[in-house]
Amino acid sequence: MDLEAVKRYLEKGVGTSSEVDGLPPRFLEPLVMNSLKVDLIQPGRIVCSMKIPQRLLNAGNSLHGGATAALVDVVGSAVIPTVGYSGSTTGVSVEINVSYLDAAYVDEEIEIEARALRVGKAVAVISVEFKKKKTGKIFAQGRHTKFLPLSSKM
Repeated sequence: MDLEAVKRYLEKGVGTSSEVDGLPPRFLEPLVMNSLKVDLIQPGRIVCSMKIPQRLLNAGNSLHGGATAALVDVVGSAVIPTVGYSGSTTGVSVEINVSYLDAAYVDEEIEIEARALRVGKAVAVISVEFKKKKTGKIFAQGRHTKFLPLSSKM
């Protein structure tokens, strides 16, 4: 095992800290959401579509797993208010789980469907499914659990 190679890989962005520090706050959400289109909103369900942009690819030229997880977070959080939850925020993530079943590639049209499985007083559980529009094949499934802020009784 080449430990130095691992270290070089993890530190390869060290020389560009001024570029990284110059990024706007909360840049990650616009980065993954920029190509997102809302196709359907119903109570407890949101369906979005997007054409996979090159900026979201990994080294293997397929949709990056981190981008997929970020979409589970963003689209999954968006479904919470559709069931009547009226908190000031959609809470904080307790757990995000993603099963990667296949790859999706640049310019491929995909569909992202989020469903609220449960939105209670303190916890929300969301399912997010990723399909290839052309074939209907599921290529990733996510589960998102969020802690919801309790409303003050004062």
